[in-house]
Parts: sequence; structure tokens; C-alpha cells
Amino acid sequence: MVKVPKLKMDSYQPLRDVIFETLRKAIISGDIKPGERLMEVSLANQMGVSRTPVREAIRRLEAEGLVTMTPRKGTHVAELSVKDIMDVLEVRTVLDKLATDLAAKRMQPSQLKALENVHKQYIACVEKNNIEGAIKKDIEFHDLIYAASGNPRLVAVAGSLREHVYRFRVIYMSGGDPIAENVLNEHEEILAALKEANNNLASDLAEKHIRNQMETIIKTVTEDSRRGG
Repeated sequence: MVKVPKLKMDSYQPLRDVIFETLRKAIISGDIKPGERLMEVSLANQMGVSRTPVREAIRRLEAEGLVTMTPRKGTHVAELSVKDIMDVLEVRTVLDKLATDLAAKRMQPSQLKALENVHKQYIACVEKNNIEGAIKKDIEFHDLIYAASGNPRLVAVAGSLREHVYRFRVIYMSGGDPIAENVLNEHEEILAALKEANNNLASDLAEKHIRNQMETIIKTVTEDSRRGG
């Protein structure tokens, strides 16, 4: 049975929105795994609510592509196929390469300093084996590069992939210390290129960084599929 986190009730949010955000976060973070079945009655009982707001939340999750609803089979968390991963990360590769190229040309000293600080915080998380913290700092690292590109439309396009990329990041970083160290080393190389304002090198390193993630995630998902999840 799927176990859901405790609801965080906000007086200004409708109940269906609270349930939606709770389930959405649990799916994206990997707390609720791909392929797991979501049963209205069970979820409603766990949350202490009626089935109606749960049903509404599930429909919104389906609209976002996070769950699939099949007649006579029920509702399940959407599986991650190799094609899904490739489709999203191929786009992300192009976007990161462009963002890093622009950032190398436009980054201000204060933005570079902020990037260095986030990188140090990432290192601290890795040293403490704080994978959840490392994931957050990894996201901040890339967000700062996008911000430094000076192109808000580029930031917006990347933002449309955010939930999917986060799910992939969780899978990637679940590889433990070796993966976290790889990310650390690749971030250091990108940071060094940005300090030198070497846009060609920085963008090439950014492309390599995402492609390495893609290969590892596809390998992990394929192996999990062969083991039956």
C-alpha cells in the first residue's frame, strides 16, 4: 500500500490543492515509486479526507503526466521509460549548453560568487552524505547559471521541464557517493571555465555533464525494469 506524507494544511489553500501538492511532491521526490497504484479509498483514509478532493487531485496529476488512469486497471504512478528520459534530457542538454555559453559571457562578479558559495554548500552536503541536500544544491547551481544567462525566456523554457528533471535527478543521485563525486568534479570544471569566461569550454562541459546523467539514468531505469522494478 502506498504511504503518503502527512498533509500540511494551509488555511488559504483548498483541500484538493493541498492533496495535489502532497502527492505531486511525493511522486517527484521518489517517495511514491513509478508503477505504484494509487487507490482513492486508501489515500482518503490515510489523509483523513473524503474521496472527492483525492479524485480531483489525481485528475490533475494525470493532466501533468505524473499518473496514468486505465479502465479496469486503476491509477498508477507513471513509469519512466527510456524514451521519456531521452526526450526530456535531449532538450535539457541543448538548453544547458546555451545557458552556460551565455552565462560565461554575461555573468557578473556577484553571480559568480553566489555560484562558488552554492558549490561549497554542495561539497558540504556530499561530505555529510546528505543526498537530499546535495540534490537541492545541484538544482541551485544550475538555476544560478540560467539566471546568469540574462535570458528570462530561456529560464522559463527550462522551468517547464523542472518536475521531470527533478525526478531524473533523484534517480541519478541515488547512485550514492560515486555519483555525487562525479557531479562535484563536473561542477568544478564548469565553474573554472565560467571564471575564465571561456564560453566554448563551459558550454561543452555543460553538455557533457547532462549526457553523463542521461547515460546513468537510462542504465538505472533499464536495470530496474529487468528486475521487475
